[in-house]
This record gives sequence, structure tokens and C-alpha cells, in this order.
Amino acid sequence: MPLSEQEQRLLDEMERHLMQNDADVVSAQRDGRSLSYRNIVYGTILVLVGIGGLLGGVVTQLVIVGVVGFVAMLAGVILAVTPIRAEAPEAKKKKEPTPKGSSSGSFMDRMNDRWDRRQGDH
Repeated sequence: MPLSEQEQRLLDEMERHLMQNDADVVSAQRDGRSLSYRNIVYGTILVLVGIGGLLGGVVTQLVIVGVVGFVAMLAGVILAVTPIRAEAPEAKKKKEPTPKGSSSGSFMDRMNDRWDRRQGDH
């Protein structure tokens, strides 16, 4: 079904705004958190050991070995994907306090507020 002229204009405008703000999204900081390559490697090794334990438990029909293998796999995945807090310079540590009402509300309400603030800047 083809779009009407108004819908097409709105879609084009949204695409332009997305392209303008795309650099903001890519360069946005993640609260000083990043993945540790060491944790990814250790987590991967733990997952592989857990798979071995799970398969060993299935082959030997020992339930406890399979459960321990599964828990090791789960711990490995959690270890691999958990970000670590990087030390930030002093300038970055001094952040403006956020208003108390900003954390309340639904996700969509916060996104709509952010969109309205961005549109007010242009």
C-alpha cells in the first residue's frame, strides 16, 4: 500500500532527524562502563567447561554433574557480558544532578520527553 504525501513527508523528516542524531547515538557514553576482554575470555572458557560438564552428565547419567555444568555455563555467560566500571577523569565524575521526576514514568514517556527536548533545540 503506497504512503500518502503527508506520510511520505513525515517519514523523510524522521529519516533526516535520525541521520542528524545518529552520530549522537554512536558517540554516546555508556556511564563509564565497558566490557572487559579478560572477562570475555574467562567467561568463554567457563562456558566451554560447562558444556563439557553438561555433556559429561548426560553421558554418565549423573544429574549433579549436568547441573554443575549448566551452572558453570550460566556463570560464564554472566561473567562475559557483565560490564566493568572504568575509572573516569575528575571532570566526568562531576555530573549535574538529574531531576527527581526524570526517573519516574514509563520508558515511552521518557523517550517522548527526550524527543520533545531535541525538537525544541532545533
